[in-house]
Amino acid sequence: MSFTVFLGNLPVWVTADDIKSWLSSENLVADAVKVIRNPETQESKGFAFIESPNQEEMNAIIRRFDRAPLEDRLLRANPAQPPKSGKSAGKNAAPADRSKRPLAAGANANTQQRKGQTGRRTAQPARHSAFAEELAKAL
Repeated sequence: MSFTVFLGNLPVWVTADDIKSWLSSENLVADAVKVIRNPETQESKGFAFIESPNQEEMNAIIRRFDRAPLEDRLLRANPAQPPKSGKSAGKNAAPADRSKRPLAAGANANTQQRKGQTGRRTAQPARHSAFAEELAKAL
């Protein structure tokens, strides 16, 4: 079983060594820390994953860092979701067919259907928060 913490809303200057230092100063233990970076620019994407040795340590890390202030932002810490598997998991995989997925609650607020002059319905692009966009890029 995995005990991985997602740590988000990080400034781009934060490194794995910074996070390790914060953990050790709080007497928290991590097996590994990985800051997610843009492969082309090597700039941080603003989030990291912290592998903890057990459930108790994972919960302690989350309690300490969730909504902790850093500069002008609040960090987010929660249990990491398992990676998606299947066709869309690979880097060069084709995008998933979203037309067959059920709509999430509140989806109508994000994607609105409208009729153009041709009478066909066209989808307007969904508006997402910057955090959601960064998370989608990483997955």
